[in-house]
Amino acid sequence: MKKIIVLFVIFLTVLSCKSKDAPTKFSQEALNDTFVTLEGNSIAFKDILETHKDKTILIDIWASWCSDCLKGMKKVKELQANYPDVAYVFLSLDRGKEAWRKGIKKYHVEGDHYYMPSGKKCDFADFVNISWIPRYMLINKAGEIVVFNVIEADDNKLIEALKK
Repeated sequence: MKKIIVLFVIFLTVLSCKSKDAPTKFSQEALNDTFVTLEGNSIAFKDILETHKDKTILIDIWASWCSDCLKGMKKVKELQANYPDVAYVFLSLDRGKEAWRKGIKKYHVEGDHYYMPSGKKCDFADFVNISWIPRYMLINKAGEIVVFNVIEADDNKLIEALKK
């Protein structure tokens, strides 16, 4: 009887685990969400992407208080050295603009920087479903999301997509 119950539970688990395909395009809500530039201006996410039109874009969602993010910066710097033609866009979940700006300087983070004023409570964060940072995404030259969710800058999916 126990075997039947175990098999039944496994069967239900397999049936209920629907694999959700990663999106290849951002939702309109995510594209319209606003971020803050280093100069203090608001900018829509779609305009951030438009700035790098026809380029491969690596998005790094991070925060200066996040130890895993800081450990990952060495790997990001290696990517920047190996793939200099890629646009590196850093989206910050720091707890305040001042901490964000200080973190960029302190850790010598090179790239384009934007602050997420609403943190994880915004349309972009809802679309991306941020459960862990750092979080890396890769957008190809055609504007398609080719890597949706990796948490290591040296993840094989990310590296393989960068090589294309």
